[in-house]
Amino acid sequence: MKSLVFLILLSLAVADAQWWRNAGRAVKNSGRFVKNTGRAVKNTGRFVKGAVQGSWDMGRAYHDMRKANYRESDKYFHARGNYDAAKRGPGGRWAAKVLSNGRENWQSSVSGRGHEDTRADQEANAWGRNGGDPNRYRPKGLPKRY
Repeated sequence: MKSLVFLILLSLAVADAQWWRNAGRAVKNSGRFVKNTGRAVKNTGRFVKGAVQGSWDMGRAYHDMRKANYRESDKYFHARGNYDAAKRGPGGRWAAKVLSNGRENWQSSVSGRGHEDTRADQEANAWGRNGGDPNRYRPKGLPKRY
């Protein structure tokens, strides 16, 4: 079941990506077609690789959060997942944003935790995605392995 959810999220992420724009620019410039196409393919590959790795980073943070089962630690894991994914480059940053927003939109309508909790989660997501230290949200006593 987990792998099915991951595949669905990954397909949504790849379908929504704007990587095809570089390939379109290469076609317009026929004089440098081969050079630009090669660059577009390389950039596309980097983007997709970063998106996949960033998705794994987000999944790892979620798994760690569930495994730790530590009170008041969810903001830390939100920030950490986004931080790790964003380090993967534009693809990872994009994956972190898509997955975080999708989860928060789903969770806010289902969990009943309220708008304030969703806002705080999104703040932690943005903090990590923009390069902020996730330890800002780390609760005291959380085991060091996390």
